[in-house]
Amino acid sequence: MYTLFLESDKILSQVVHMSKNSELANAIRILSMDAVENAKSGHPGMPMGMADIAEVLWRNHLKHNPSNPNWANRDRFVLSNGHGSMLLYSLLHLTGYDLPMEEIKNFRQLGSKTPGHPEFGITPGVETTTGPLGQGLANAVGMAIAEQLLSSRFNKKDFTVVDHLTYVFCGDGCLMEGISHEACSLAGTLKLGKLIVLYDDNDISIDGHVSGWFTEDIPKRFESYGWHVIPNVNGHDSDQIDKALKGAKKNLDQPTIICCKTEIGKGSPNKVGTAGVHGSALGEEEAELVRKELNWEHPAFVIPDEVYSSWDAKDLGNTIEEDWNKSFRDYETKYPDLAEEFRRSLSNDLPKDFLDQIDEFINKQQEGQEDMASRKSSEVVLNFLGRLLPELLGGSADLSGSNNTRWAGTKAINESMNGGNYLYYGVREFAMTAIVNGMVLHGGVKPYAGTFLTFLDYAKNAVRLAALMEIPSIFVYSHDSIGVGEDGPTHQPIEHLTSLRSTPGIETWRPCDTVETAVSWKAALLNKKNPTAIILSRQNLKAQDRNQEQTSDIEKGGYIIHDSEKEPELVVISTGSELGAVIDAVQSLGPEKNVRVVSMPCTERFDQQTKAYKERVLGKGIRKLAVEASYDDWWIKYVGLEGQVVGMSEFGESASGNDLQKHYGFDKDSLIKIIDSLL
Repeated sequence: MYTLFLESDKILSQVVHMSKNSELANAIRILSMDAVENAKSGHPGMPMGMADIAEVLWRNHLKHNPSNPNWANRDRFVLSNGHGSMLLYSLLHLTGYDLPMEEIKNFRQLGSKTPGHPEFGITPGVETTTGPLGQGLANAVGMAIAEQLLSSRFNKKDFTVVDHLTYVFCGDGCLMEGISHEACSLAGTLKLGKLIVLYDDNDISIDGHVSGWFTEDIPKRFESYGWHVIPNVNGHDSDQIDKALKGAKKNLDQPTIICCKTEIGKGSPNKVGTAGVHGSALGEEEAELVRKELNWEHPAFVIPDEVYSSWDAKDLGNTIEEDWNKSFRDYETKYPDLAEEFRRSLSNDLPKDFLDQIDEFINKQQEGQEDMASRKSSEVVLNFLGRLLPELLGGSADLSGSNNTRWAGTKAINESMNGGNYLYYGVREFAMTAIVNGMVLHGGVKPYAGTFLTFLDYAKNAVRLAALMEIPSIFVYSHDSIGVGEDGPTHQPIEHLTSLRSTPGIETWRPCDTVETAVSWKAALLNKKNPTAIILSRQNLKAQDRNQEQTSDIEKGGYIIHDSEKEPELVVISTGSELGAVIDAVQSLGPEKNVRVVSMPCTERFDQQTKAYKERVLGKGIRKLAVEASYDDWWIKYVGLEGQVVGMSEFGESASGNDLQKHYGFDKDSLIKIIDSLL
């Protein structure tokens, strides 16, 4: 049997501890303290408190290669308590990543690779953007799920292609956040045995000692989740930390939390164990006292060569990766098709014939599409996509049947992960969204997840981080408007489309029928840089007629779907479920009324088009009307102050969808009156 970690495990086991582990940990403490002091802002307490844990993990256990931060089979390390970013930057610098001392000196400065909180895509070795507490923990759950799914897909009895761990640092704040409950509960249910969390139990948050607001028994809490719990570890005792990590790695049947008791700001004589060291620089005098306390005789930003030498992980990392590469070449020889699929999936490339097949599907839908709710249209599209993309991974927050996020070939993911491609998240919208982000960051799978649009509020910060990280997460939101009906204003989104559209870096698609829904999915799957939100209706939508040019123009985000015989006197812009009513109203007015109808399923895409195209679609100097059952002010950017918007400026009511459409002026008869009055 070949195992891609056989030699690397031997190598790691042979790492010799320096006689002074504390000196190596102190390098983290001093470097973190100096960087915060130089910036006059930051959080020195956590890096100083977790330095000993970090030293043991990164030198004795973590499989990584500083020369290639993106090596596929590396262990993932997530700093969920991201305010302690200097801990991570210190580790990356000391172990040999492309993060020179000059960047450490530029901590928190404009344009540096060391921002105040870790940001994916800026700093080599940073696996995910953290700062909003608890989300890194949920991202890590997603990474661990992805690892196990890829293991079940690509590993063979004679070859282990995917085999790595996900480590998380988290603190009291992370575990106070509700997302930690959502994510860790699911992780226990799924028995994610390759997920190891090191909990920094220092009893301090920004407001002071946590005893006044955080008193639960963490070991019992995680035991109830089904986790392997290692309690009462001295977070400043290297031997205890090492033993705990070895114990965690032996248990592949449960995720593990190692509860480490630490002193925040360890090394600071006057501020250790206090909130005063949490989120502000120590000050020059205290910094000098720290140097004396730690017997650190070197000036700021100076690390002795022998310390660098002991920390340097490049040679070991190269050896570990090369060991894996050699075995992968043998795997490639025996299983060439699987090896090719592995490379394709990890590179986030689509199958070679994907574009031809999806375009053919879209054209067939245009020829024979039926009236249906766009949530049902999405299911039709997924039934097609599921056959093309083995890496497609669906899911929903307890609304699978309502979101229509399953397709015919879905198989539920359970603790075995064997062949599963659909995840039942339970009622966990926030964790679900962050878990999807984690899976995308891991690579190798194409996840999407669904809920009702109004429940975007629960998950919005994770959506925001997806946009900030510029990662192609896909979010499906159904029940998109007052068309939800009798469930009433609690379930009728009003402001949510505006919230998504005003978030930089996310594309929001609100299709009007099956063809636009298929184009929305095509755009989402081709987008490697941005997250995508696909907004779907509960109610049936009318299938629209289009010629080939119109069908092609959908991808531009906005296009003329119905035009007047003469130069238009009015341009009506609409999306989704309201578009059909607009076209019906315009057609009822007759051809003598010179009205153009523009479908704009994705405003972000439309805004990216050339000035000439936008003027061709919207016209120049022509009065405009926008119709959408969402917050109306958004559309002023297109209609101008002289234009008009039929939208929502208040919450809805509980009634049938048809009654609400009439009540708020989105039915055909109401629109006929409005459009006619503007001509």
